[in-house]
Amino acid sequence: MATESNQRGTSEAGERRAAARQREARKKRRIVIFAIEIVVILVMIAVLYLVMTHTSNEGPKRVELKEEQLAIPQEIIEKKEEGGTMKGYMNIALFGVDATKDSQLYKGSRSDSTMIASINMDTGDIKLVSVYRDTYLNLGTDEYNKCNKAYAVGGAEQAVKMLNMNLDMDITNFVTVGYKGLSEVIDGLGGVYIEVDEEELKHINNYQIGIAEVLKCDYVAVTKPGLQLLDGLQATAYCRIRYTAGDDFKRAARQREVIKALEEQAKKADFETLSKVFNEAIDDIYTSLDEEDILELLKNVANYQIVDEGGFPEESQRTVANIGAKGSCVIPVNLEENVIWLHQFLFEDEAYTVTDSVLEFNEQIESDTAPYINKIN
Repeated sequence: MATESNQRGTSEAGERRAAARQREARKKRRIVIFAIEIVVILVMIAVLYLVMTHTSNEGPKRVELKEEQLAIPQEIIEKKEEGGTMKGYMNIALFGVDATKDSQLYKGSRSDSTMIASINMDTGDIKLVSVYRDTYLNLGTDEYNKCNKAYAVGGAEQAVKMLNMNLDMDITNFVTVGYKGLSEVIDGLGGVYIEVDEEELKHINNYQIGIAEVLKCDYVAVTKPGLQLLDGLQATAYCRIRYTAGDDFKRAARQREVIKALEEQAKKADFETLSKVFNEAIDDIYTSLDEEDILELLKNVANYQIVDEGGFPEESQRTVANIGAKGSCVIPVNLEENVIWLHQFLFEDEAYTVTDSVLEFNEQIESDTAPYINKIN
């Protein structure tokens, strides 16, 4: 018995050391740029620039997604055609990737920030949902792993497919931001106002140092807590803060906080400022939106407003566990209940019933993760 206990202790210690090494490696190699509200900001800038100035600039890198390849559940398509609760909404995936070169915008880098922007096209109301990067889901290939792996293995198309399959969504468009995008946009808009607390102050400058090394630029230290104007590097570092209460869940909330602050700044900007921001950020945008899509968004852009935001899996329906070689994962304790919550949150559908596919995925997730969850408990 003592030998077994020693072996188990040694094994657990080894796992902890391996996990620590993995965390450190990730910390060193990733300066993650988050998919801020590109739908209403960067895309808006692109169209304003292209349509109003008629320049020869080619605009964002673009790909056309084929709906038949995106795994939109047939039940969802039929419900929308019949005038269901999702009718009248435009749902767009926002990805932030750790790309250091153009090719990684398309594939090969994990989407360390994934959000769904759901726009009510009648009211202009926008709801944002962060899908936590380590969420254990079907990647769209019947492989179950952290959901941010989908972008690495199959690019935006695979990541969109993964969201549609697991969440009963009808996403057909995406925007991906490259390595420098966030910092450039924030600086171009004159910074963003963010409330920095004492705990965040302990970390923000350390993250600035790492980002400045990669971007080969200087940084200005944040020296005090409180509401203040952060520049691009400072705000990017703020989005990176993870090691406070709330861990990665709180980090995703910070990302959404910066989105809301950016929305306010963009609405105050004049055309000259917006076109300048576009020029500086255009090389770091990859999207499926065409000019017709974007112009539709622009018709009443001043009326767009973020009215609510949240995270998936929902707080009361998630747990965290080490799933063997897959590492620490965020587990939807019950995928069905989480998807019901999501449709209530985004579309105010109080009677939503999930598809059979979600029930199937739920069974597999429970089967895969139960032994690890039970080990913790």
